[in-house]
Formats: sequence, structure tokens, C-alpha cells
Amino acid sequence: MGRYLFVSLPLTGHAHPLAAVSKELVARGHDVLWAGSESFLRPVLGPEAAIAPIPLRAHRGQADRGMAAAKSRWEGYIVPHARVTLPGIEKAVAAFRPDVLAVDQHAVAGAVAAHRAGLPWASLAPTTMELTRPYRALPEVEAWIHARMAEIWTAAGMPGEPPHDLRFSPHLLVAFTGEALNGPLDWPHNARLVGPALAARPPDTAFPWKWLDPARRHVLVTVGTLALDLAQDFHARVVEALRPIAGSVQAIVIAPEGTVPAAPEADVLVRPRAPVLELMPRLDAVVSHGGLNTVCEALAHGVPLVVAPIKGDQPLNAARVAAVGAGRRVRFPSVRPQELRGALLAVLDDPSYRAAAGRVRDSFAAAGGAAAAARHLETLLGAPSEPRSAAREMTTT
Repeated sequence: MGRYLFVSLPLTGHAHPLAAVSKELVARGHDVLWAGSESFLRPVLGPEAAIAPIPLRAHRGQADRGMAAAKSRWEGYIVPHARVTLPGIEKAVAAFRPDVLAVDQHAVAGAVAAHRAGLPWASLAPTTMELTRPYRALPEVEAWIHARMAEIWTAAGMPGEPPHDLRFSPHLLVAFTGEALNGPLDWPHNARLVGPALAARPPDTAFPWKWLDPARRHVLVTVGTLALDLAQDFHARVVEALRPIAGSVQAIVIAPEGTVPAAPEADVLVRPRAPVLELMPRLDAVVSHGGLNTVCEALAHGVPLVVAPIKGDQPLNAARVAAVGAGRRVRFPSVRPQELRGALLAVLDDPSYRAAAGRVRDSFAAAGGAAAAARHLETLLGAPSEPRSAAREMTTT
């Protein structure tokens, strides 16, 4: 049996699929340790998970959209997160002595730690933002991102330049999506598309299940962890969109209490968190920002979506949802209540959207999810720290 060290960004959409894979590895008899924030990880992983606690500092906020968002994502989040967490990750490596590191694609300190220790490692990609090089046509942007990774490498005291893009392990890249959603793209040579990795989560014993009216259809509204500061106006438009159809629809909105104005309690339930996977079989639609985790969780249950993308990989995911016919896309900053209501009623009333979501669901099931990801990670046990073809393949990602 092997020993696996998991490293994730402290973001729910990143941690949930990795958590499902780690639980699968434990079920298969392996030892698993997480290196990260105890306060963030414990509610996600549950009481039994082993965690090497690493204190985190608050990072700067991220810009809304476009190139400003890409720049602030690196300068305000990825780079400082790597610098702050690397000592704790390396301490966990020394104490736990893992055989393999399983690293969130953007938690690049895990990649640095694996290189320093001479250990095989896998990149786990919970977003599609940089799987297919969205800045391929903008070489100056790609060069800027590589310069940020070089800064992380140098600040860690590593010699020379990074041997490859630290987001892409030369050993294995596990992507939590599938070709049925994203198409037959130019994936990295060692990419394994496993679909969403889902597993039971710590129960939400406070969720008011009796609030759900079985005579009405149910919609989940969520804009993810990083967009809550942008969401108040959007949530207000959601509430207005729902008013004329409140007799037939109830909505669960994931948002901090007190941030959704004028929400009628019988029609709109506002919760800071919700048992999303338990809710999915009862849902008729999801209104989402288009984060890959939310999109794939919905489609894995055959639930169609209305997607209002904000930044990052969300426009890519929204475009793919619309392209495969599993939902509608609207503009987050400007969609009006009437347009939003029209999009929601379309996915609720037109069975073609649910049928398309069902086709993606079936393809995801065939991809294997967490069990397939665990099997791929098992292939790294006993692997050399650098694959023989790494020097050639590293330049292609």
C-alpha cells in the first residue's frame, strides 16, 4: 500500500473533488495525509481525515474579469499561497514520508516540494482554465505566467529555472471533466479525464429539508466561493426573476445570511452552505457562475443549468454547457430579471435540456470519477521522480 500527501488551494470547488479521490484511496487501503488549513479542510474532509495543519494568511482580492483577473489570480493568490504554504508542505513531506504527492494544479508549492524531495507527483485539475492553454495566442501572457512560476521556484531556493510548467506534472494530470462536456481538445499527453469525483460529504444536519415543497420545482443558486463579493446585485435580480413564478418554483441560494435582499421566506431559502450533493436528486435546475465543480456536479446528476460566468474558466464552461445543449448562458453583470426568468423557464420546461444533461451524466459515469482517479494515482507508486520522456513532454503543455 502507498502513502499519499494531498495539497489543495483552500477553495471549496478545488478541495471537494480531491477529497473524493483521497477517500477512495483510503478505502483501497492506502495512507493519506492532507497538508493545509485545518479550519478550512476539516469541514470538507470530515472528522476522520488526517491533516498536517498549515496556517494561512489572507491574500489580496481578485479582479473581476479579463486579463486583470488572470494577473490578480497569480499575484494576489497563487504566488503568495505558494510562498506561505511551502514550509509547511515540506515539513509534512519530511514527517509523513509519502510515496506520491497529489497536488492541486494551482497549489504549485506542492510541485516544488515534490521536486525537492525527488518524489513522483500528480497534478489534479479542478478547473479547465489552463488545461488547454487559453493564452496560446498571447505568448506575452504565457511568458508572464511562467515568470511568476520562476519567482516561486527561486524564492524556494531551487537551482536554475523550473524544469517545466509547475501546473503540469510530467507524471500524471488528472482532470475532473470529460470530452462529452469539453470536447476532444488538445489535452496534454498524460492527461486522464475522469469526470467529476464525487463522494459523501460531512452531513449538514441543520438543513431544513421540510422547507422543500414537493408540489414545486426546485432550483439551486450558487456563485462559488470567490464571487460572493460580486453577487449581491445578482442575487437581487434572481429574487426578482423568481417572483412571478414563485407558486411553482422554490430556490435555495447559497450566500451569507442577510446578503440577499427582500427574499420571501416561503420561496427563497438563503443558506451560507448547503448539502449540494444530497440536494441534486431533488433539483430541477441549477443557476451557477460556471465553476467546473458546480457544473459537473449538476451534470453528473442530469440537472440542466443556467450559467452566468464571471471569470477564470467559467466562460469556457458556460460555452460548453450551451454547446452540448445542457443549459443556457446569460451575462452575469447585466442580465435582467425577465431575461433570467426566461432562461430558467426554458431549462425547466424544455425536456431537451435535461436530456442533454443526461447524456453528459452517462459519459461522466463511464469515465469513472474518483475510483478512476485513484487507479491512475496508484500507477505512480514506485515511479521514478522524473519520467524518461519528461524533458521532451514538458515543453508541450
